[in-house]
Amino acid sequence: MKIENGLPCSQLPEAPPQTGLQFTVATEEDFDDIMAMSKDIYGGLDYLPSRYQAWLQETNRTVILARKQGKVIALESACVIDDGETMLVEGLRVAPQERGKGVAGVLLRFCSQLVKSKFPDVKVSRLTRDDQLGPKDFQKYRLITKQGILLVRFRAEDLKLRLADLGPNITISGESLSTTNIPVRLEPAEVHQLFLSDVLMQGVLPNATIVQDWQPFKPLSSNMDILLKKDIDWMVDDARRPTMASLCTFPFHVPIGDDWYYLNIDMFGKDLTLAIQQLLCHLRRHTGTLKGYVMCQVFQEPALWKPMAEFFRETLKVELVKEYTEQCVVESDVV
Repeated sequence: MKIENGLPCSQLPEAPPQTGLQFTVATEEDFDDIMAMSKDIYGGLDYLPSRYQAWLQETNRTVILARKQGKVIALESACVIDDGETMLVEGLRVAPQERGKGVAGVLLRFCSQLVKSKFPDVKVSRLTRDDQLGPKDFQKYRLITKQGILLVRFRAEDLKLRLADLGPNITISGESLSTTNIPVRLEPAEVHQLFLSDVLMQGVLPNATIVQDWQPFKPLSSNMDILLKKDIDWMVDDARRPTMASLCTFPFHVPIGDDWYYLNIDMFGKDLTLAIQQLLCHLRRHTGTLKGYVMCQVFQEPALWKPMAEFFRETLKVELVKEYTEQCVVESDVV
């Protein structure tokens, strides 16, 4: 196996014995080849086109390509978080014609060794999955937490009209949302203070984990510095004693079409009324000026999935794209 890399040779792990593959560090020039290999991945909701250039600039991130006869056939990214102790695996993809041949496993092992050589304090590999975990998976991974995935689609202009028609007089289980406390959108200093408080966020964050658009973080100061550089709205029901929190990642274009956007909302807590209240605030704030279609993915406590789905269907008149699936955060030790 041939390895090409801009890193010093002393930092490279030993090449795995997989004949015919070459590994390289991704560059700006590889973008078109990566996109060609990634066609239709994630059902058209691929975030990589909007993040690739930023990924290449992050000093705590490694993006590795696997090539076969010079052609890009796979990609994996690993970002070091949790004060340097965790490798967050993202963006893994294999070209359709190469799937089922063990390429992903070889790439994962190589990238893990490379990251460990660059960041010796890394002890854990963490990732999120939305497929069904089986017995073999639990032999490799520890389950940290899971959320129910609710995927809907709508035309932004239609939702804006629907929300205007509904006005403030929306009731959930007989309770008017207009009579409950208005959600609080947090400033960066408030986010830092609140989410680093074990006492205040106990019982809100699932297994003390902040999941932002598929990225799971421990509530540590270094991780908050990473998160606060992103375009995110942070919301709680009460800044002094929160029982519900949510993060809304600003919408971005996805490859489905020129006028398609993706909106990601991560919700933490178990109160349906508070969850819907924050959901409506995020939708009004982030879809009101959009022109075109939106794929919106909401992650919440599994028990909230069914009533949230009914709210989207019956009240907002929005189409569900698929039935219940789960987002699972898993970890394994890096050896």
